[in-house]
Amino acid sequence: MDDIVKQALAKWPNVPHCYGWLLLDARGHWRMRDERAQHLNLPGDKLQHAALCSFIARNYGADARGCWYFQNGPQRVYVQLEAAPYIVRTDPVQGWLLHTGVPLGAIDEVLLTEQGALLLRSADVLAQLDDRDVASVLAELHSGYSPVTDEALMDWLEGHSSASLTLRGHPVQRVQAASLPARYGYVSVPAPAADPS
Repeated sequence: MDDIVKQALAKWPNVPHCYGWLLLDARGHWRMRDERAQHLNLPGDKLQHAALCSFIARNYGADARGCWYFQNGPQRVYVQLEAAPYIVRTDPVQGWLLHTGVPLGAIDEVLLTEQGALLLRSADVLAQLDDRDVASVLAELHSGYSPVTDEALMDWLEGHSSASLTLRGHPVQRVQAASLPARYGYVSVPAPAADPS
């Protein structure tokens, strides 16, 4: 977290949280959602300002409920997740690179949903692969020593095959997309906590 953000939090500790105005899309873009976008359930306008996007990425985290947010000075701006808490891309120099600009790290799990979305977990970071990289990465899937054909992959995704798949030596787990938030402890659409009174 930036020092200026820590100072603002200390100075104004009770600023109300903001919900619905910021979205992380499935390609790792931050999107500003005005009232119209929220009302029509649209993704919103992609933020283009590099310094602002970098500031958001540096001050991005999760609360105890698993709701992800951007700490904007004293205000916590909760982020709606179109896919997962992080988006990962392939980078020719750094390997797996998160949308925040940080390398992913050692892979602990490789997951593939019924829709063909690929997710990687490294420690407590869960990242969905940017769809623009899916074709090249899925071409690296193997069953035993052989590359997986498109037909064999479709059979596997549909649950008609019990073949073991690997990606770069890591076993691939079949997972239902709807189960991911509960399994990995994140909230896709944060909302204010219920009032205990």
